[in-house]
Amino acid sequence: MIKLFGKGAWLLKGAVLVEDADKKSVPQLSEELRAAGLELPEKPSFDKKSAARGTIAAKIIAEHNASGTEDDYRLRFDSLASHDITYVGIIQTALASGMKKFPVPYVMTNCHNSLCAVGGTINEDDHLFGLSAAKKFGGEFVPAHLAVIHSYVREMMSGCGRMILGSDSHTRYGALGTMGVGEGGPELVKQLVGRTYDLPRADVAAVYLTGAPKPGVGPQDVALAIIGAVFKNGFVKNKVMEFVGPGVSKLPVDFRCGVDVMTTETACWSSVWRTDEKVEEYFNIHGRPDAYKRLDPDDAAWYDAAIVVELDKIKPMVALPFHPSCVYTIDELSANPHEILKKVEEDARRKLENPELDLGLTEKIDENGKIHVDQGIIAGCSGGTFDNVVAAAQIMKGRSTGSGEFALSIYPGSQPAMLALTNNGSIADLIEAGAVVKTAFCGPCFGAGDTPANRGFSIRHTTRNFPNREGSKPGEGQISSVALMDARSIAATAANGGVLTSAERYGELLHEMPYSFCGDIYKKKVFHGYGKGDDDVELIYGPNIKPWPKVWPLAENLLLMMASVITDPVTTTDELIPSGETSSLRSNPIKLAQFALSRKDPLYVKRAKEAEQLDIARREAVEKGKPLPCEVKKLFEIAGVSGAAGETMIGSLIFAVKPGDGSAREQAASSQKVLGGQANIAEEYATKRYRSNLINWGMIPFIADKGDRDKFETEQWVFIPGIRKAVAGGEDKVEAQLIGKDGAKKKITLAMPGLSEDDRAVILAGCLMNHYANE
Repeated sequence: MIKLFGKGAWLLKGAVLVEDADKKSVPQLSEELRAAGLELPEKPSFDKKSAARGTIAAKIIAEHNASGTEDDYRLRFDSLASHDITYVGIIQTALASGMKKFPVPYVMTNCHNSLCAVGGTINEDDHLFGLSAAKKFGGEFVPAHLAVIHSYVREMMSGCGRMILGSDSHTRYGALGTMGVGEGGPELVKQLVGRTYDLPRADVAAVYLTGAPKPGVGPQDVALAIIGAVFKNGFVKNKVMEFVGPGVSKLPVDFRCGVDVMTTETACWSSVWRTDEKVEEYFNIHGRPDAYKRLDPDDAAWYDAAIVVELDKIKPMVALPFHPSCVYTIDELSANPHEILKKVEEDARRKLENPELDLGLTEKIDENGKIHVDQGIIAGCSGGTFDNVVAAAQIMKGRSTGSGEFALSIYPGSQPAMLALTNNGSIADLIEAGAVVKTAFCGPCFGAGDTPANRGFSIRHTTRNFPNREGSKPGEGQISSVALMDARSIAATAANGGVLTSAERYGELLHEMPYSFCGDIYKKKVFHGYGKGDDDVELIYGPNIKPWPKVWPLAENLLLMMASVITDPVTTTDELIPSGETSSLRSNPIKLAQFALSRKDPLYVKRAKEAEQLDIARREAVEKGKPLPCEVKKLFEIAGVSGAAGETMIGSLIFAVKPGDGSAREQAASSQKVLGGQANIAEEYATKRYRSNLINWGMIPFIADKGDRDKFETEQWVFIPGIRKAVAGGEDKVEAQLIGKDGAKKKITLAMPGLSEDDRAVILAGCLMNHYANE
């Protein structure tokens, strides 16, 4: 079904993938091509370095790279995108960094806090701020309920050969020939003030598709199969996934988009697909024919890795709690429900560090071995596409969701999609079957809508099923579970009375329906202001919109409390700063920070504040020329701090094995910084975007040896003398001391690999805003 080529592969004529082609003679390769009805490219050199420039990704990147070298990228994006839990902070940061106008098209959508259900007026206050910013700086503003961020960008901003940077991890438009990159807010700030997005060359992995999906198999099934094959082994981490091969043209564009948006869950950096007549038709339907051009790799293109996906062998899939990579076929789960669900529950108890945790999953199995679910959701950028909702309606037509515990909710991704689905009868068929159809909203994907009952089991065509991602609060005795499935199998389950069912059972009912798009909806409601900024417009600040607190530059030495030690294999950004109800506080850094690690380590904030208060006391004593407070003096004596008190900053840090999987939200780092956080220690970082967020907030992304894990414990102190000198001098490691609660000391080496000159300048300044202010 899926094969991995870790040593790279050649793609010849866009049709034949050859592993280790350099080990084969030209006649052998020629014979393979002739067998496929093709001829060898003229004068093939098979030089890997030059052939690597022939990938679609390499050619797009070259057009956006201002570095002058293909080994390092300094990228300028064609447009930017944010939603209403990120754009306020981004604009506030950009203003503090000297922004006067939006230099590129910047769309602000309102699809996360659009219900305005929690927090009083503060959500709509954010929306008014966004609209005033669009008017003042020349932006594009999409009102609430009109479209989820990625649906809108696909429909209105994508284009073949373009690059788009978004402050959401699922910024993926590769199926439309557009390389999307999801990052934390500070990376968008860099673009807004005319800087570049910098990183070393990214490897490109071919995703070679063959065959065509069987009836009943949808995009989420293909995506989950790929994620299951590549996430845990890090096969495509920080790479570009480039979809090629004959199977691409067998997929409708919506299907491709549904697979593409889920590539984020592989930990890849970006994605892109070859384009064809179906993509051309898509742009024509959207009234943007100029956005299309044919994208193909060169006749002989070299890929650093390759994944072969046999579409015709993929079965309907399910990703069980608590990660999209926890995949099984639905048939496999249905055949072994007790064994598999028991394992999931045991894994959950270990992950959530709660031996008493009871998900209640095995209780969902009836006497006949059938699994009963409580809720089905089809929503957002992955589930709420036109084709997915059409397929669900075809399965549900003339059937019923029933009047018991099971409930089905559908959220089309945009109002134009809603109108098209209404006009072709799909919405009517769903409503008549008992489904509830709602407006465009991302809530079910991050815990702000349709939270199941305690110990409930929800199946969702959304992007993630991390712990608490559905809105439960285990710390308060609430827990529920989400499994990811394709819209087709969710509809099949609904049609079968809530019994988990593969859509293959209803495959004969599924057929494509003509896609239509009404752009007048956006013309009437979206504020289009690019290039029309008005300096006289005043920004509208609600009472919850607060500026970033003062951030201090890096001190000569750091003395940091270990405020949390997390030994899970992977730590998500949802665990670092919970999603859900906290989203309403995203425009208030101080209030939001109180929720940092609240579900993973409830004592983290208390510990971080204790360290922060010690530094406040130290700083006040230094500024007033007074002796250090007794508790600070004692701490310095225990640690062996020498020199002036003004040279050593007290703060906090966390250790996590592999932090940062999941969302791009910068608040996973900034909330630590607001509480006095100065660093993370990890064995590796799950994503580039989380490491970038740390750096942009002046936090040092240390790496520790795996053998040092047992040395870390909460409430110990980490003394790092000479850190400023080391960062400024280009050092890639420092010597530190661990000081236990009993005063015992251990030496440790902390690495700082891969810090660029710009990274170091930001860390020295204390954060990106300070760095720009200094300039």
